Amino acid sequence: MSSNYVLNAQSRDVFGTGVSRRQRRDGHVPAVVYGAGKDNETVTLNHYQVMHSLEKEAFHSAIIDLITDAGPQQVILREVQMHPHRPLVLHLDFQRIKATEKLHMKIPLHFEGADTAPGVKVDGGILAHTMTELDITCLPKDLPEYIAVDVSALGMNESLHLSDIQLPEGVELTVTAYHEGEDPTVATVTAPKVVEEEEEVLPEEGEEAEVAEGAEGVEGAEETPPADAEEEKSE
Repeated sequence: MSSNYVLNAQSRDVFGTGVSRRQRRDGHVPAVVYGAGKDNETVTLNHYQVMHSLEKEAFHSAIIDLITDAGPQQVILREVQMHPHRPLVLHLDFQRIKATEKLHMKIPLHFEGADTAPGVKVDGGILAHTMTELDITCLPKDLPEYIAVDVSALGMNESLHLSDIQLPEGVELTVTAYHEGEDPTVATVTAPKVVEEEEEVLPEEGEEAEVAEGAEGVEGAEETPPADAEEEKSE
């Protein structure tokens, strides 16, 4: 169960909303570590290190070496609480793992071969994803960083379904996540939407002439003074 991610944490003995707020102000993220038949452990982590790790897709589904005052332990990230308006991590939940216990995880899908798919390359279609991750169950040693999905054979209006995905060895779909007997669509090649522009309706030649004559009549009426005005001038 090797890990590509290491996080350093410090134990915390003081709790409360005010304490957590001060810790965040000081650049630390409060977190809890639970599972594997052990007591919950509350810790804090460096906010910069956490944010840097969260930017990596693989971090969210990876086994993490968490170094705490109690010693190193392997965990997975279970929950991240973010500030609603600022790039600020409010709290983290980590679950300890055991080599003999299966994990239930959401793993991202990586679509491969879209550029060479006939429906895209030849017919100019667009690959639309209806799924971006899968609910899987596996032992920690079999946990994949992602699941590759080959879409290179898709033609126009053709779809790839859940049953078409080849899962890595030791990985199986979480039964409770999908309805039995259903085979949902994962990706489809569709034609691009064409936006129709409204055509400008031009008047016919006869209509143009009538409009022009009407305009001239209006101009003539404006230039001709009323009869009363002529009489006033003569007086």
